[in-house]
Amino acid sequence: MCHPALLDQRLLDIDMKTLSNNLRLFWQGALLSYIALFHWMRPIQYMASKIIMPLAQMFFFVYLGTFATGANNAAFYIVGNALQIAAVSGIYGMTMSIGGDRDSGTLGYILGTPANRFVVFMGRASMNILDGVLGVVIAFTWGVLLMGLNLSHTSIPALALTIIITTISTCGLGLLMGCLSLITINVMFVNNFVYFLLLIFSGANVQLDQLPAWVQAVSSMLPLTRGISAARLLVQGASLTEVMPLLLGELAVGIVYGLLGYLLFAVFEVEAKRRGTLEVF
Repeated sequence: MCHPALLDQRLLDIDMKTLSNNLRLFWQGALLSYIALFHWMRPIQYMASKIIMPLAQMFFFVYLGTFATGANNAAFYIVGNALQIAAVSGIYGMTMSIGGDRDSGTLGYILGTPANRFVVFMGRASMNILDGVLGVVIAFTWGVLLMGLNLSHTSIPALALTIIITTISTCGLGLLMGCLSLITINVMFVNNFVYFLLLIFSGANVQLDQLPAWVQAVSSMLPLTRGISAARLLVQGASLTEVMPLLLGELAVGIVYGLLGYLLFAVFEVEAKRRGTLEVF
């Protein structure tokens, strides 16, 4: 019989090896999938998408909003649209991290491996979170430099935490959207619909208390809503303690969408195999 101490050591070695393999899988999946996502882009094209796109959206909605409601409401539109940029990486990036494999004909190989699915797809989400945070920071920079956003009364660490949590939340929704790429080839239509829906329902460009009750109810179940509200309060001088309930609610929404997406992925995988859409590209 094996000595108990030796057995415990073997079990510990197995656990450490499993942890090491999962960490390696997490990092490699995150890095390689992100490189593959932009493999067709030259650096200048990527930087243009990160710099010009946020600027164009902010110019449009900020100046349209201030023309309609007055220049004193500029901060409302700047903060709302700056946080909204997180949805670009959260929704489109996450969807393409999953759907791109199917379009390239490699999704079947990934699903055929014995690798931990949770680690694989959480690794892919991590790079989109970092990319989304970068996009939001750039948008806030434009707001300060070109549109006069005043952050003198803002707790920058609290604002940074708000940006990270909001981006995580949108990536949770993106994971759910990515599941649809297993059963349909028109997922970009759904992504576009959801993205532009968030422009209104999240309160980025319209005050939520001016919307119908049913819209407010829907917005409370979506990412971005609480994150944008928290960021606006921070810009007005609120402390982290005051906005913490909003941030916890935002994080909870993202976790729910992420778990729902992960669970539905297994269901849609079976459905995709049944319908033969897993390798349609």
